[in-house]
Amino acid sequence: MQYTFTQLFWLLLVYSFIGWIIEAMVGSIKNRHFTNRGFSTGPFCLVYGVAVVIMELTLSELIDNPVFLLIGCGLQATIIEWITGKVLERLNHHKWWDYSKKKWNFDGYICLQYSLLWAVLGAVALRYGNTFFFFLYSLIPTPLRDILVWGLVIYLAADTLVSFTAVLHLQHGRGPSGRQHRKFTDLLFRASRTFIGYVERRMEKAYPIIQERAEEILKEGHFAEGCGFYKLFWLFLIGSLLGDITETIFCRITAGVWMSRSSLVWGPFSIVWGFAIVLATILLYKDRDKPDRHIFLIGTLLGGAYEYMCSVLGELVFGQVFWDYSEIPFNLGGRVNLLYCFFWGIAAVIWIKGLYPHFSKWIEKIPKLTGYIASWILIVFMAADLMVSAAALIRYDQRAGGPPAKSGWEQVIDTNFDDARMKEIYPNAKFR
Repeated sequence: MQYTFTQLFWLLLVYSFIGWIIEAMVGSIKNRHFTNRGFSTGPFCLVYGVAVVIMELTLSELIDNPVFLLIGCGLQATIIEWITGKVLERLNHHKWWDYSKKKWNFDGYICLQYSLLWAVLGAVALRYGNTFFFFLYSLIPTPLRDILVWGLVIYLAADTLVSFTAVLHLQHGRGPSGRQHRKFTDLLFRASRTFIGYVERRMEKAYPIIQERAEEILKEGHFAEGCGFYKLFWLFLIGSLLGDITETIFCRITAGVWMSRSSLVWGPFSIVWGFAIVLATILLYKDRDKPDRHIFLIGTLLGGAYEYMCSVLGELVFGQVFWDYSEIPFNLGGRVNLLYCFFWGIAAVIWIKGLYPHFSKWIEKIPKLTGYIASWILIVFMAADLMVSAAALIRYDQRAGGPPAKSGWEQVIDTNFDDARMKEIYPNAKFR
């Protein structure tokens, strides 16, 4: 099914509101007074809405297979909950919730009983809930529903920005690690001091643990210190390059041919690997001293879910199937298979335990001025490469039995990236 942005945002808002009701009820019962446990101040718990939208986009093809649907919903919801917890911890350097006292918990952020609950709730939402809410959506007159949905989306975005600023401002006074956000948070804090102050007090009441002093994790005096934006960008670049090289060699060994494995039209970059490296670094950076089996398990689950979602989104957005594992045992819809999930787990261990410390030190040795200038030149190049590649893939799909190019950009793309060249860059791509 093809969705409009308005429809997806409608689901996001509906389930964010339902999630807020659930969290408010649980928090109020636990604290014996009304408690707004949402990250934003308004009646929305964004993680619930995001989870359902991702499930609808990536798991709807499993709707007729209850077993795989339950497994998929449970895994995705659990991973989203874990990622949310790790991201919030990165903001304040403390856990916002802790399941360490529950049986069968992992990392204190997820536990078996909640994973089973998310699996059931997710499956119910996909099989029944979404149909009902889309029906309600169809009953609202077109002009009114557009105004309603987009108005609430703008409000939610502003509310989330203010809440994000409040968290950074809470961190700002907690230790030296807040210095990287000083200018940004001070500017926004002065602009809306009263409201952000209220948001801070609400968050401190809902999550008392974020009042505790944050630990210092950043080192000063080097380019791309710690695990910030510049470090992650260079890791994305390195990961994209190494991923392309690895896949090219792997294809040569297994298939006996040299073929392009790049995701982009300019340069040997596999952005699936690049984003995977960034995601693994963000989520596992603080766990780098934990046992290998911990890193392997997270890498296996995250890698499988990540590859599955990349496959679905690539097909939805570009109309292309970039890989197909249907002939490999223990595959799921040809999008992911058990063996490659294990490869993701092994890669996570090798990256966090072996490669990351060395690459991190090498990046920090770049002179500051040189590093900043080179970073932004490469950022502009990669952004242009991504946009041109997306346009080329869209036209590649449209040219397959579609109308000829009409606008200027379509003609430019068709001239420079015709079917022969696209076949050379993406030899394994198949039209859906």
